[in-house]
Amino acid sequence: MSLPFSSGFALQRWPWVWGAPCYNVGAMRVLIAPQAFKGSLTWMQAARAMEEGLRQVFPRAEAILAPVADGGDGTVEALVESSSGKFLVSRVTGPLGEPVEALWGVMGDGVTAVIEMARASGLVLAPPACRNPRITTTFGTGQLIREGLERGYRKFIVGIGGSATNDGGAGMAQAMGVRLLDSAGAELPPGGAALARLARIDVSGLDSKVAQASIAIATDVTNPLCGPTGASAVYGPQKGATPEVVKELDAALAHYASIVKRDLGLDLAERPGAGAAGGLGYGLMVFLGAEIKSGIDLVCDALQFDRYLEGVDLVIVGEGRIDASTIYNKAPIGVARRAKTRGIPVLAVAGSAGPGYEAVLKAGIDSVASMVSGSVTLEYAMAHAHEVLRDATAEGLRGMRLKDS
Repeated sequence: MSLPFSSGFALQRWPWVWGAPCYNVGAMRVLIAPQAFKGSLTWMQAARAMEEGLRQVFPRAEAILAPVADGGDGTVEALVESSSGKFLVSRVTGPLGEPVEALWGVMGDGVTAVIEMARASGLVLAPPACRNPRITTTFGTGQLIREGLERGYRKFIVGIGGSATNDGGAGMAQAMGVRLLDSAGAELPPGGAALARLARIDVSGLDSKVAQASIAIATDVTNPLCGPTGASAVYGPQKGATPEVVKELDAALAHYASIVKRDLGLDLAERPGAGAAGGLGYGLMVFLGAEIKSGIDLVCDALQFDRYLEGVDLVIVGEGRIDASTIYNKAPIGVARRAKTRGIPVLAVAGSAGPGYEAVLKAGIDSVASMVSGSVTLEYAMAHAHEVLRDATAEGLRGMRLKDS
């Protein structure tokens, strides 16, 4: 099977071990598979910069560029571009109630719609001074799903990283036709805080096309909906929640879950991933029958990623930050795990290496290079991302070792 974005020459395969400097030996076949570097580079821009770094060390190497994503930033581009699909833009309600233009797409199979909730309900759409998880809403994400259904799509991949919300997917449900009512029979306003007043759920108006749809949730988050490891406690502070607001939102979500259990007979609040995206994972499961899956595995399976690994000598992965949390099946680890089943070494190039990054060296990655090191600051690296990523890749390759066979 031919692979997209391939350049260079078909070259001899070399066995990798720790030994002589790798840049003194012959050329090889290298798979470059980064995800987007948030705020600076798309996956393709990152891959091209990495390819230039590769050529500094291995001028004759064959480079194969492949996208990856784990449900967060870049998922739409990775799945749509690589499958020769099409992009769409819809005007929906943003997390603060303002209209936003949200990018989504359809894969090349013409059947699978791909949505990133961050495009409609994401933290990037809420300026720091305006972040307030008491009122932010997932309504726009529901509008995207509903538009996909209206256009005839019945298979969905919904990436739910990077949310600005803590409403348990209530806004999404309302956009899909669900009524969330207070004791007076009035519709609840947007936001997680209002869920404390929820008295009754009416699903009679839920879009009937949902019953014909298959919806997969792409996420690497395994938190439950409530409690000390739940959506509010773990992720609320980064969305603007004070300790008092965290308690308020956690109690509101617990009440919401109790009404869901009473009215719909569903007890999913403890299911891993229910707390993803401020509880959007829970809402998607409850109201749309969605299934939570590992983001990186879902994306890799959709891309038939293992075909890229055929005959490869080295894999280069990358993301904006590698730290202790990366081992929890984020994109670099998901790719490294697949590479290791074939005995292929893996170099990771990160925008920065955070606390505990060494853990990835026991989880399938052989070496880590960082764009931020020495005199290179994070601000400089982001402003000159292409050049710095290129040079960091070359430096990382020079630090790896192999033995001539």
